[in-house]
Formats: sequence, C-alpha cells, structure tokens
Amino acid sequence: MLRNRMMLVFSLLVLASMVLGACGTQTVQTVVVKETQVVVEKETQVVEVKETVESVVKETVMVPADVAPEMPERRAGFGGWLDEIVFSVVSASAAVTQIQAGAIDIYASGLSSNKLPEIQEAGFNYSKQNGLFYELTFNPVGPTFPATGKLNPFSSAKVREAINWLVDRGYINQEVYAGGALEKFLPITTQFPDYAELADVARKLEAKYAYNVEKADAAITAEMEAMGATKGADGKWMYEGEPVTLIFLIRTDSDGTRVPIGDYVSGQLESIGFTVDRQYKTSSEASPLWVGGNPSDGLWHIYTGAWSATVIDRDQGDNFQFYFSPSSAYGFSGLWQAYTPTEEFNKLCDDLAYNRFANLEERRVAFARALELSLEDSVRVWLIDGKNFAPYNTNVEVTYDLAAGIDGAQLWAYTLRFIDREGGLMKWGQPDLFVDPWNPVAGSNWAFDASAQRSTQSGGVMADPFTGLFHPLRIEKADVVVQEGLPVGATLDWVTLSFEPEIVVPDDAWVDWDAAAGKFITASEKFTQTQTAKVKSVTYYPADLYETIKWHDGSNISAADFVMGMIMTFETAKPESAMYDESRVSNLDSFMSVFKGIKIVSTEPLVIEYYTDAYQLDAEWNVTTWWPQYGYGEGAWHQIAIGNLADAAGELAYSADKADVKAIEWMSFIGGPSLEILGKYLDQAASESYIPFPDTLGQFITAEEAAARYSNLKTWYEDHGHYWIGTGPYYVDKAYLVEKTLVLKNNGYFTDAADKWATFGTPKIAEVEIDGAAQVTIGSEATFDVFVSFEGAPYAQADIKQVKYLLYNAQGEIVQVGEATFVADGQYSVTLPADVTSTLEAGSNKLEVAVVPLVVSVPTFFTFEFITAP
Repeated sequence: MLRNRMMLVFSLLVLASMVLGACGTQTVQTVVVKETQVVVEKETQVVEVKETVESVVKETVMVPADVAPEMPERRAGFGGWLDEIVFSVVSASAAVTQIQAGAIDIYASGLSSNKLPEIQEAGFNYSKQNGLFYELTFNPVGPTFPATGKLNPFSSAKVREAINWLVDRGYINQEVYAGGALEKFLPITTQFPDYAELADVARKLEAKYAYNVEKADAAITAEMEAMGATKGADGKWMYEGEPVTLIFLIRTDSDGTRVPIGDYVSGQLESIGFTVDRQYKTSSEASPLWVGGNPSDGLWHIYTGAWSATVIDRDQGDNFQFYFSPSSAYGFSGLWQAYTPTEEFNKLCDDLAYNRFANLEERRVAFARALELSLEDSVRVWLIDGKNFAPYNTNVEVTYDLAAGIDGAQLWAYTLRFIDREGGLMKWGQPDLFVDPWNPVAGSNWAFDASAQRSTQSGGVMADPFTGLFHPLRIEKADVVVQEGLPVGATLDWVTLSFEPEIVVPDDAWVDWDAAAGKFITASEKFTQTQTAKVKSVTYYPADLYETIKWHDGSNISAADFVMGMIMTFETAKPESAMYDESRVSNLDSFMSVFKGIKIVSTEPLVIEYYTDAYQLDAEWNVTTWWPQYGYGEGAWHQIAIGNLADAAGELAYSADKADVKAIEWMSFIGGPSLEILGKYLDQAASESYIPFPDTLGQFITAEEAAARYSNLKTWYEDHGHYWIGTGPYYVDKAYLVEKTLVLKNNGYFTDAADKWATFGTPKIAEVEIDGAAQVTIGSEATFDVFVSFEGAPYAQADIKQVKYLLYNAQGEIVQVGEATFVADGQYSVTLPADVTSTLEAGSNKLEVAVVPLVVSVPTFFTFEFITAP
C-alpha cells in the first residue's frame, strides 16, 4: 500500500474564489494556437494570447464551442521526456531476466536486498531506497465475528501485543532479505529523522519486545483462556468444540518476500496451538477482503502488509493516526473504522498528527509515549524496514527518491527518459496494476496504481527526493506566519517565515460548509468571538496559471476546480448531504479540530490564505497550496460532478466502506461497470448544462462553460474509454483492466521545460567509521574518534545537523545518550568520563553513533564494540 504524505492535513484540496473563462453571455469559443499548440478558452472578443515558453504565435483559428480541443503533439524540450510509457505486470522473480530480454526497460518497484547480487551481475543501473516496510495487519473485530460466531484471538490487544515476542525479526532479515534489511518494531522508519532523534527510546522498546517465544505463549494463553478457549490433548486451541483457525492472507506478488514471511509466521502460530489457513493471494485478490470488505464478516484474521513511503518524511508524528486510528486518511475502509485505540492513545494520535505542542520537548515526551502505546495496541506488528533496489537498463535515466524510490516518487514522470534521445516508448514493469478502483476522492491507495496515477498529475509543490522538503511546482512562492514560540524553521528561499504573537482569522474567512444550503459558512456567521490560529499560510500562484494549465480533456483549469475540491472536503461527511458517508465523519472531525479558515486575498494573481492550529516543524511543510488534488488523484470539477451524481443516486460509492454498506459498486473512473453509470450521468449533466452546488459554484461557472466542459469529457471518453483526467506530463490513453496493462502518452498541453527537474545529483549519504580502544579499563576515561565522509571526502560540519551517540552496557541497556564533539570537518569525538565507565561491568559493550545530515534526510548509524575490564 501507499503511505501518502503529499497532503499536509486531511488530504486537503485547493480553494480559489474567482470567476474565470467565459463570464458574460456571449458564446464561448476555443482558440487553437497553431505552431505553439497552446489552447486557451476565451470569449469571441479580441484577446491577447500570453506566451509562456515559445515566442511566436503565427496563426489562430476560431473553433466552435461544441468542438473539443485536440491534444497537441509532444514538443521537443517540453513536458515529459517520452512519447509513450507502457505499463505491464511482471513478477519480481522475473524482473531482471525481463530487462535482459528487452521485454521491459525498467522494473520500477523496489526489489528486496536478496535480489541485489542478481541486479549487479546483470550490469544494470538501479535505485536505492529505504521507504518500503513490512508488517502484519490484524483484524481486530470480536471477541467473535458477528457473521460467523467464531472466535477472533486478535480482538484482544494483549494477543496482538504478544505477537511481537513470537516473531524473530532477525531470522526474517537473514533468511528472507539476506541480512540486507533492518529489523522493525515501530511505526516510524529506522532511516528517517524521527528515529534518530528518538533512538534511545526506540532501542529500549526494541529490547523489551525482543524475540521470546515463551513470553509470547504465556501471554497468549492467558488471554485465550479468558476468552473461553481451551487447548485440546493435541495442543491445539479449541473454541466451542472447533479448532481456532486463523485465516492468513499471504501475498504472492510484490517483491517475492511475503510468502516466506507468511509461512514463517504461520509456523510460529501453529507451534503455540493455532490452526492456520494459509490463503495465498495477489494484491488484487486480497484487497477486496482486507481493504474493501467488512472485517465483521470474519473472512480473514491476518494479512502480510507492506507500505511504501511517497516522500522522505521529516515528521512522522502523524503515522500513529494513519495506522492506528479511525480518524486516519484511510478511514473510509471498514478495517480502520473497526480500530478502537484507548482514549489516551487516540488523543496522542491526533496531537502528534497536528503537533499540538508548545515546544519540541513536549512533542518528544508525547512521541515516546505513543511508541509505547502503539506496541500495546499492535493492530499492526512491524517486521522489517526494507532496503530496496529498482533495476533499469543502462540507457535509461531517472531521478529516484531516497524513501519512495522510483514508482513511489512524485518526480519520476518528470525525469524518466532514454539517455541517448528525447522521445521514444518506455516499457515499465511492476508486480500488479488496477488493484482497486481509481477515483480521486476515496479510490485506490495501492502503490501499484499510484505509480501510474502520479504521471497524470501535477500539484502545487514538488518533493525534494533527498531532503523531503518541497519546491514550487505550480505555486510561485509562499509566506508562513507562525505563532511566536512554536518550533518551526525554514530552509529554502521560496518560503518566507515570520512569527507573530497573535494570528487573527478574518471574519470573512470560510470556516465550515452548510451541506443543506450548499454554501460556505464564514467566521463571523459561525462565531461570536474573534478566532485565532497558530499558523497562517499564504500561497501565491502565477498570473498566467489559468491560461497555461489544462486538464487532459482540453479544459483550462479554473477557480471552480479549486472550489469543488474545498466543498468535497466537507460534503461527504455531512449527514445532510445526499452523498453522506459515515466512514468519512471521524476524518472530518479530526480535521475540524485544527482547521480555522481560508480567505482569498487576491485573484489576479491568485493569493490564498489558510489558517490552522496544526503545524509542521518545517516551514515548507506548512504551506497549504489547495491544489485540486484529492489525496487519491487530481479532480476537475466536471469530472467530480458526474461522480457526485452517481453517488447521490445510490448507484456508485466513492469509498470502499460505503460501497460495502450499500452493496453497490466502488466507483472507478478508469474501468469496469462504473463507466456506464458515469456515462449516464455525464449525458444528464450535459443535457442540463448542470452546475453542481449552484448557490456556490454558480459564482464560478456559467452554463456555457459547463456545456463545454461536459462536451470535452464526453469526447475524451469516446477517444480513450475512461474518465481519468489530470494535469500531469502524461495522460492515460488506454487502460486494459483484465490484461492489466496501461498506455500512457505525452501530454502536449504540458508547458514546463523537460529539464526543469534535472538538477539533482548524487545524494550525500554519510559514511561513518569509529576508531578507539578495543579494551577500556573500568573507571577510566575513554575517547573514540568518529569519522564522517562522503565519497572519501570529509563531510562539512555545515551540512550536518547532529552527531548523536548511545552507549550500551553488556546487558544491552542504554547507559548514556549524548552529542559528539566537533573536531574538524569530517571528524568528531565521543568521550566517556570515568564516572560513566565505572558503571560498566566487565564484558562486551557497544557505542552506537547516529549521524543526521542536513542535505539528505537519511541518518547513518554505525556501531563500535569494545570490551571493559577491571
């Protein structure tokens, strides 16, 4: 699955408040600009065509409004580098041989570390990433399943917690990953900044939950007996005369490692008395059960989960809410709705998601407690932080993300190319495709689907593949104003950070949505007292945004696209709405606890203020762009409108949970039975020149514009057979759901220079060594030298945030945590005073160093062992 970190709060969408395009009563025309191939919607009056990339417009032709614009051809030097990308499903085991055979050019999904020797022997290039991690997902419904009456041991938090002792993560790493991965106990990534900051806390918890079968068996036995289960003479657990059988969904695709993990865990469970039904399934086969199904049906107990990061996450505090709380952005799934964290844990989940802390020390205390409670809850038991490698041919070039790799990165579609030429057809392989339905509001969150979707989208900002900070993509610049005293800092010069003692929310800011009236509610209408916020984000868009950015069907982006996104943030969670979805309520409640308002300051150029009580530690992460990106894809207002009609009529549902409850189809804009239903509502909308939420969007859409939009989308469907559109460098030409293949083609409307993002070099991952005495006398001072370098050169102090050390005694207990002393660029020292070494017993001790650079957000750990003696 995909861990989506591109949305800052509640997968929020962009809001703009202005009327664009055809404002009067004249007939709307389309101006086709020949040679430059720029298409803009204008009125019949004389207009000025702005040039954004090329300088000469030689001829213009007026085309009637009912003629849909045609996609221009790819222009050399602009947009995506390639003409076409063909996606196909290839097993991980065959990835290298398929590249060798020429069947694919790139296998974009990361292969596990046990495949690295094969990649290297073949001589291929490959990415190196740290953002794929593995876990066991448990069904928490119980104590018995309502549909079957059978006992579910994992309804008990104590049973789930005990699984941590039952599994030997070191064994999994060695046997499955050839020792190339990292053992994982916690919902934070071992190679991300928060782990380095909390290393002392993490190491203690890892020691507490280290492999111990006897302890696991004792804890599970006590709970099973309390639930009324007994062990038979053969040592098998029984409940009401039947064996307690655990249905284990074991994935067979992905990188090929989940089958041995599933078999190993099954064996461990069987060894303590459980009967295990091992059901081997692909992602497409398993997803309807654990994601799309109702967990109360009792069709599964355990699933071999894995998650892929989409960016280097500089603040993983929101991981607790995402993985453990029904308030998660994934709360539309029945499984998340079944989560029942304790009151303390649930509050910490929300507090950490929104940084409800006055300072970093408060955050650290809360983070440490949340780590403890996450292990006690254990609806997920974490196993492995993977190191993965995606191979590609030597004539292929692509920028990869240190966390997300290739397929999980926003950047891949902007940099993937053949080294020796521009254009061409790239053949892309991955383990699966079309796992779940595609819809922007609550569709597929699978990495295998999102990889293709990313190429069809742009956005307000672009994630840096090495630091996780953001750069402007569609926005021009931003200001961030933070309440004085909050621990927020800025790194990049496109954002201006300032502090104020009080941030007042304007009376005319939008603060809520009235679903019955179809209107926004202002601060003055909702509150009797002046409201304040902790953060104000001011986003500036370029003046030519609405002329240069187009949806794939040829429609110019407009204010209505942004406003529709804002409406949909609230609409489906409001009981008064015809589209009401109960699974969205907890998510909205969580969001509303920090949301304070939005105000449009200017429309030319577009300037948007956003007010919130949630903050991130980096100013760049506090910029809320309000781009019409719904969390599961971009959405044009006319595309969302037909989905809304189908959802409101009860024929389709945006979310998996609502689809299950209503026994209707989970909506898909890309294929399947949904298309006929969406087509029916497109015809209806077109016949009426339908304007959704007319009391609000009627200010931004004319009937003529609506007619043109629906006409464009209808023509798009006739040409391509689906309703999936975006603004990214590639568009979906054809999608074949049964064959699991997809054809992407170059978006000729895309105006950015092709080499715009060709600026990233080699990531400066720190290389660390420790030198010191192999034996230390107890009670004497000991000094160790720490050397930090990159490609043989000393690592500059200016590029390093922290060099931290942890001292362990012979029992593996942490004795001291401290900061290394700077000596010179690339050199630090750690001195253990005599009073510290005097506490060590004779035996083998360990000094661990964590180096946290500024220029890459991936820390490096290094361990040095030494002996203490009298």
